[in-house]
Amino acid sequence: MTWTLTVTDLKQYVYCARVFFFTRCLRGVRPVTVKMEEGILVQEEEEAREQRRQLRTYGFATGERHFGVDLYSSRLGITALIDLVILRPDGREEVVPVDYKLARMGGQHFKVQLACYALLLEEEMGLPAPSGFLYLIPERRAEKVALPPALKRQALGALMDMRGLIEAEAMPEPCRQRARCVNCEFRRFCNDVL
Repeated sequence: MTWTLTVTDLKQYVYCARVFFFTRCLRGVRPVTVKMEEGILVQEEEEAREQRRQLRTYGFATGERHFGVDLYSSRLGITALIDLVILRPDGREEVVPVDYKLARMGGQHFKVQLACYALLLEEEMGLPAPSGFLYLIPERRAEKVALPPALKRQALGALMDMRGLIEAEAMPEPCRQRARCVNCEFRRFCNDVL
């Protein structure tokens, strides 16, 4: 069976494979936290600000913005809803994904998420996506992220691993960075980390 995944699933998997396992194999049990609800509200406010913001925030003189870009790849078996996509017509035909984050710094899971967005955009638009941005809302700062082939391969490899995990229905090892477990909404499901 081919599983259709989301780029959010990928981000969760890279952050903690167990969070992905619980959401995909134990459907309907994910608790909604205050932080999740806050993130949704703050993101909506940021999208409104973005429409007034100039592209120089991203270092561009010109470009065309597209908000809420919904993509699906049957080849990769994945769907995505990208916060912002910038088409750069200023002599550099390329596409740039932008993801808003209620975070103060970008982690590897966010970078892999951007790399997957780049793969989807390259497939859909036929344009290169050599870099993207994490817009860190608390900092009001756009952090440029290079999206080299190695990072895109990491995203593809993770997608394969995720499908194997679903098919085996085998709970993965706990996250190595146990500090992540302290505020995890699934902490009570693990029982072997704290």
